Amino acid sequence: MAELLDKAKNFVADKVANMKKPEASITDVDLTRVGRDGIQYNAKVSVTNPYSAPIPICEISYTLKSAGRVIASGKVPDPGSLKASDSTMLDVEVKVPHSVLVSLIKDIGADWDIDYELEVGLTVDLPLFGDLTIPLSQKGEIKLPTLTDLIF
Repeated sequence: MAELLDKAKNFVADKVANMKKPEASITDVDLTRVGRDGIQYNAKVSVTNPYSAPIPICEISYTLKSAGRVIASGKVPDPGSLKASDSTMLDVEVKVPHSVLVSLIKDIGADWDIDYELEVGLTVDLPLFGDLTIPLSQKGEIKLPTLTDLIF
């Protein structure tokens, strides 16, 4: 009897391990707004759902780092669902206060950009699995606006 249970357990574990899971990638990070309270960036996250049913997204968490320190972090609660058997583009708004930019003046002064690392955690609710967090990370440069960008 124990042998039969072990075979059944191994069969189920093998099937679950080989199930397709949603895949995601950060496709772009752009400056969207400059205001009195800070600068706002938009990260575009593309997520592919391999299932024939929509998948609810529990939350999106993000951390924006520069020069080895966190300059912005937060969560996007209840951002909707992933389309069934399709790709969904998600927007993650990241707000960076001006006070943080002042502390990064050494990096900014060299080439008028911020070298960054963006970490995003996309948490989805999968049947049988429960909550699954897809970790994403991207490094790059964010160009800061010049005076001409602000005026026009």
